[in-house]
Amino acid sequence: MPESSASFTGDIPSYYDSGLGPVVFFNYADDLAARCGAFAAKDVLELAAGTGIVSQRLRRRLPPDTRLTITDLNAPMLALAKAKLSDTTNAAFQPADAMALPFGDGSFDLIACQFGVMFFPDKPAAFREAARVLKPGGHYIFSVWAPMARNPFAGIADAVAAQFFPDDPPGFYKVPFHYGIPESVTADLNTEDWSEVSHETAALNKTIEDPEKFAEALVYGNPMIDEIRGRGGVDPDEVASAILDALRARFGPPPLRMPLEAVIFTCRRR
Repeated sequence: MPESSASFTGDIPSYYDSGLGPVVFFNYADDLAARCGAFAAKDVLELAAGTGIVSQRLRRRLPPDTRLTITDLNAPMLALAKAKLSDTTNAAFQPADAMALPFGDGSFDLIACQFGVMFFPDKPAAFREAARVLKPGGHYIFSVWAPMARNPFAGIADAVAAQFFPDDPPGFYKVPFHYGIPESVTADLNTEDWSEVSHETAALNKTIEDPEKFAEALVYGNPMIDEIRGRGGVDPDEVASAILDALRARFGPPPLRMPLEAVIFTCRRR
């Protein structure tokens, strides 16, 4: 795992939010928020909230008196989330490391996390922390990407970038798509903490409304841009252009439609 794989800083958040959000995150965020809204939760924690895509939907889905605590490791991402929810009530924001949560035992009755678990360096430790801050009977609902083969946009971005750096290919895309086998996830969940663990596969066929913006965000909207700049000698715009050509070749002619697949887990605290 590249050391910078979880570092969404600089201008990454804006590209992530506007270029990737509508294509790969919005639908799954609607689904996750709906699942959370089915529980009568009074204190909700969101981990790895990013730019607040799920946060907005949680705030709309949860009762007004539900306290929502929104966290992320990256302050620039959290700042964008906070700006989106600046006029809402019962929403608090706090930087937090999922492997060392700054909350007391049994503080929450629901935890939500969309596509963040894959980035936690010590996943068993992060699951133990989630269990610690949950009340008995509370729930942890989180999603992970299915393998790259089931999300070919990521395979395209990964392969195209490697063509520009054959001796030292950027490794970012292998991180969010390395944890999509349900058995790998359940093996990291301590059975002493969870009384129930279930998972469901959610597949979509998604239209890429703005292929140029999406291709740009596949380069600039995640830490791969830092890998490209760090290696030097290649204009990131050239990589984005090559990704756009590959997307059109794979998913064209317009409108470009591509498959997406995620796995959603629901875990109940003992």
